[in-house]
Amino acid sequence: MKILFQGADKEVTGSRHLLEINGYKILLDCGLYQGHREDERKKNTEFGFDPKEIDIVVLSHAHIDHSGNIPNLVKQGFKGPIYCTHPTADLLKYMLLDSAYIQEREVEYLNEKKKKTGEPLIEPLYDSQDAEDTFPLFRSISFNESQKIAKGVTLCFRAAGHILGSAIPVLTINDQADSKTKTLVFSGDLGRKNMPLIQNPYQIEEADYLISECTYGNRLHANILEAEERLAEIVNKTIARGGKILIPAFSLGRTQEMIYSLHKMFNDGRIPDSLPIYVDSPLSVNVTDVFREHLGVLDEETQKLFIEQNEDPFGFARLKYIQSVEESKALNNHKGPCIIISSSGMVEHGRILHHLKNSIEDHRNTLLIVGYQAQNTLGRKLVEKEKIVKIFGKPYPVKIEVAIMNEYSAHADKNDLLDFITQIKNLKKVILVHGEEDAAEDFKTSLEEKGIKDVFIPSYGDTLEL
Repeated sequence: MKILFQGADKEVTGSRHLLEINGYKILLDCGLYQGHREDERKKNTEFGFDPKEIDIVVLSHAHIDHSGNIPNLVKQGFKGPIYCTHPTADLLKYMLLDSAYIQEREVEYLNEKKKKTGEPLIEPLYDSQDAEDTFPLFRSISFNESQKIAKGVTLCFRAAGHILGSAIPVLTINDQADSKTKTLVFSGDLGRKNMPLIQNPYQIEEADYLISECTYGNRLHANILEAEERLAEIVNKTIARGGKILIPAFSLGRTQEMIYSLHKMFNDGRIPDSLPIYVDSPLSVNVTDVFREHLGVLDEETQKLFIEQNEDPFGFARLKYIQSVEESKALNNHKGPCIIISSSGMVEHGRILHHLKNSIEDHRNTLLIVGYQAQNTLGRKLVEKEKIVKIFGKPYPVKIEVAIMNEYSAHADKNDLLDFITQIKNLKKVILVHGEEDAAEDFKTSLEEKGIKDVFIPSYGDTLEL
């Protein structure tokens, strides 16, 4: 059994791990890399293996950094099945088309510039047709059901507790090379307990090998139970000075969590019921509809507070979903306080850039960061308090208040990860991925202090024999 690491190695985007077993090549995740434009193009275009030789893809969840390069894989010749949970398959039919649309528009913009300078024109990584070509390949499996996917390989999805449909793929393998049965677990993105909407992560009891994320391997989150109090404080403070609250949020997961919390806060009278809230993202509208189609898998609190009361957790009087470009542009002329939730979550693409451009120089406004910001993204620069940032290539002084709430992070923190891993019996090796190098090294030390001595941190392109 051999694993080739081709993404999310000492970094947090572009998850891609190739398992070779019993003559099969099984790709765990196929995500888009985000970072410097030159690195982004190269890493997303060049897989480091021949897509035509991949037999199977196993997806942990629908976030684009784990799934977003599948259309390119198919475009370059992959024709096998793509295994995922039912909600993940439903979500990806919107997520991948949206990703293709963004790439098409960005290439149009860049090519207009290249025409003026005489540079060679470029093509999008993939287009909408490439995205649609992936849909017939999806093979959905319910949580906790086992299915044989290759000779000697059985797959079972356990709940990861990260976003709707997120899974921990568990592979039970009869390795023909040594006639031994082995269990390989891939954490995907591991969630946290007691998060809004999503059920708690499943605790794996036993495994031989674990590929684990370590995004927050050297950090602790604030208590999620106190998050709504802090959110109400930030909202009310911004209202008092007459400002807008901009919330860059991933269309999948974070947007629905913010809507859910704001709905509860309205019901409890913790924020004014006159405050308009706008969700400015066509993708968020579609994704929220998928949540509504899978209400039965949401957590117990959601069932009691909303669903058993016949109340829509994602809809209330002061909330408006924005779809058209015209409506989105009109928000720039909105007078008085409001909340605008818009993608992208790392402030790299989408409508949030237009809202930020129009709000960044007004000290009354607040940019509320509620998710992880990868290196070299605009969101990271704002978190690191850079005084001047570029938006659409033009420099802007940062006068908007930048508030950071890691309470809403859907990733397990250091203690969550330690608790999850140390409860797994008979572990022979832990492989740390999806974490920046400092986080991975610090977390490796923490695991070793807990008695787990065989911990490996791969670099991009490494191969590991198991």
